[in-house]
Amino acid sequence: MHEPTYTITTHTPATTDRPVAPAGPVMLPSEIPPGVQMVTLPGGIRTLAYTQPTTPPPPVPAAQPIPAWAKTTALLAPTVGGGVAAAGIGLSYAAPGLIAMSHALWSAAALIAAGAITAPLLLRTARNSSGSGRPTTHITQNITASGVFGRANGTINHR
Repeated sequence: MHEPTYTITTHTPATTDRPVAPAGPVMLPSEIPPGVQMVTLPGGIRTLAYTQPTTPPPPVPAAQPIPAWAKTTALLAPTVGGGVAAAGIGLSYAAPGLIAMSHALWSAAALIAAGAITAPLLLRTARNSSGSGRPTTHITQNITASGVFGRANGTINHR
């Protein structure tokens, strides 16, 4: 088998490889309008081009200290949440006792209401059945006064 031989040569650029800028009037730097600059392109040609104005980046604001109220609030938030969670767990353990206590309180309220109704009835029947024969006394008072700080006069009537 016959192997081909290769020859490696380097390319030497000729003057025709580079584009040539057209010959024209050359502007003085003082004649270049604002926003236009003389630039060099990657091929080595110098030309005029519009450029973006370079503005400095905005200043980075200085870090400010965290206010005390924000620190306090940030520390209180998990504490309050933990307290609410602990209260919920405690209520879940105490629920049977609370239900029994609720029933006992309703029973006590019913007993008080029944006593408030029956006590006057018992006292009235006991008074009427005592048989003392004395009539009941009725006292009527009539009081009059003239003005806010006037002297009050009154009469008492016994029947």
